Amino acid sequence: MTAIRTLLSGYFPALTEDQLQKYEHMGELYKEWNQKINVISRKDMDQLGVHHILHSLGIAKVVQFPEHTAVMDVGTGGGLPGLPLAVMFPEVKFHLVDSIGKKIHVVQEIARELHLQNVTASHTRAEQVRDKYDFVVSRAVTRLANFWPWIMNSFKKTGLPEEGLYYLKGGDLEEEIAESGLITKAYNLSDYFTEDFFETKKVVYVPLKETRKTSKR
Repeated sequence: MTAIRTLLSGYFPALTEDQLQKYEHMGELYKEWNQKINVISRKDMDQLGVHHILHSLGIAKVVQFPEHTAVMDVGTGGGLPGLPLAVMFPEVKFHLVDSIGKKIHVVQEIARELHLQNVTASHTRAEQVRDKYDFVVSRAVTRLANFWPWIMNSFKKTGLPEEGLYYLKGGDLEEEIAESGLITKAYNLSDYFTEDFFETKKVVYVPLKETRKTSKR
């Protein structure tokens, strides 16, 4: 797992030794769990560092979550992007939700093994969560037009300038963003990471303030 350490310390030089060890251990835990429950495509496990952990941390290139804020990761699957972000931001509370119970069990076990006190994980749907959050993150769960109604009432609305949704997506998103009717800003992950995998990968930011003014929903 030294490859994960080298990869992440290159892109995030401020990571502490404790954080780097957690990321290495996370990689080992995913390999162990994936043999029991298919939380990550098996053929993709060799690319775990780039395709999953670093991809998740693309969000940390476009936003720094302030201490003591709260983030919900919707459709987290095996804990992505929530678990890598929780290691990056130990003073931020993360709530990881997914409708598939066995995946949430894996998330809970990995969080426990990594001693991530800032993570809770629930077997539920985003629409059923009553708590409010400063930020929502997710990774390519569905089209934006479908996704936004699930989470549009999940925000605290504290007026934080960065408040909103940070959505990891790939490919040409012009039509999808137009369909959603949302004001968005797309960040190309190829501007931050050199691997070919990131050529078409983006973080789509939906700012809450502007969306509330203009959204017809």
